[in-house]
Amino acid sequence: MKVLAYEVEKHEEEYFKRYSEELNIDITIVSHLLTLETVSLAKGYEYVTINGLSQIDRNLFEKLKKIGVKYVASRCVGYNHMDVKAAKNLGIRLSHGTYSPNNVADFAVMLMLMLIRKVKISMGRSNVNDFSLNDLQGREMKDLTIGVIGTGKIGSTVVKNLRGFGCRTIAYARHPNENLKGMAEYVDLETIYRESDIITLHMSLSDDNYHIINSHTISKMKDGAIIINTARGGLINTEDLINALETGKIGAAGIDTYEAEEGICHFNHNVSVVTHREMLYLKQFPNVILTQHYAFFTDHAVSDMVKSVLYSLDKFSKGLSCPCEIIL
Repeated sequence: MKVLAYEVEKHEEEYFKRYSEELNIDITIVSHLLTLETVSLAKGYEYVTINGLSQIDRNLFEKLKKIGVKYVASRCVGYNHMDVKAAKNLGIRLSHGTYSPNNVADFAVMLMLMLIRKVKISMGRSNVNDFSLNDLQGREMKDLTIGVIGTGKIGSTVVKNLRGFGCRTIAYARHPNENLKGMAEYVDLETIYRESDIITLHMSLSDDNYHIINSHTISKMKDGAIIINTARGGLINTEDLINALETGKIGAAGIDTYEAEEGICHFNHNVSVVTHREMLYLKQFPNVILTQHYAFFTDHAVSDMVKSVLYSLDKFSKGLSCPCEIIL
């Protein structure tokens, strides 16, 4: 079994070596993204794995089909970077990666704590030897209501993490998790908006929830509500968020995923110009923490991501069912 792995980074190489040897897979790794310019590298391979920076549209899937690729495994949990319908129509099977939910869940709670304790302002001051307490008074988690939208693996882990803080936790999901009884109260979205001091997003991006956080839904929130997004950037209308931060309707925001992050996040721009003005404007707010889409990025997660896609491709090759297969 031969596999071509695109956009492999240094921190993934040891895991590709380990798990390909474990599964007796003939692996070739390249650092290139899968694009129209690099698709020819996949000639002679039925199995390909990519990561989240490769944007695979119908045209690219057609090229893959033409050169004989039958299976594409993304190392990401989300798969909105692939045209899933086009792949299905062309007969190319897809799977997504999986990893422990603790990394993103921990990061989301960390952002909550950093924002209610105004850590960004404090660190900025201490870096210039200003150790005053002016405007640094924060709040305690036990006094807050946390609204969790989406209780899949990550959202459920956030709920469990919050137990120790003594806060009230409410949640919304299309399919409530029975295992969260006694930890969170399931309510409708209107109640989430109306009663939450902090709203944290944990959903895959779809047409149904694109820009779920917008001027209309923000208007229903408490004055000074805090928004956390470690899920997908497209869940938030950035312009509406900025307007709400300017007026004070939104008290703070922790943003690890940003809707225009392609070509920005995971790249070094310290000697170039970032031209996306909304992103630059957003990060200058003292009450906004904007990070580079790295909530997932732990040693455990990277190992899990590589292992899961190679095991998925191994199952595909043996005609076995794959629990991570993307099925419409």
